[in-house]
Amino acid sequence: MIFKKSNFERRVSLKTDVRDGILSYCKMKHPNEGILILKGKSKNGNIMIDGLVIPPFSHGGPTFAGFPHSFLPFDTSYVGTVHSHPTGPAKPSVTDLHNFFGLVSMIVKSPYEDDDILAWDSKGNSIPISIV
Repeated sequence: MIFKKSNFERRVSLKTDVRDGILSYCKMKHPNEGILILKGKSKNGNIMIDGLVIPPFSHGGPTFAGFPHSFLPFDTSYVGTVHSHPTGPAKPSVTDLHNFFGLVSMIVKSPYEDDDILAWDSKGNSIPISIV
């Protein structure tokens, strides 16, 4: 084979200040869902997240959050999204998987503490997170 794909396990490295920003944003939006764009870079399966963007024209309610992708400026540092689940588990719903954006989707469950952030790939498989 000329183009052999290497099989690697994805992992997320999340900067402390970004984690704190995510948790603060989720608490601020509660009882509605909030959504943010994750900025960073990916190399050899490690997704390093070092920034956040509030998507233009984002909207949310108690059971949904979203934004029109057509208004996003082109930026190659977007690696995914994070949104909150004010009620229920931090597992991706079918709608979450159908609206997957980037390499990783992070979901934060209430009460929005350090251990309430989980990461998922586009197939709904869990991705380990480390805080750096």
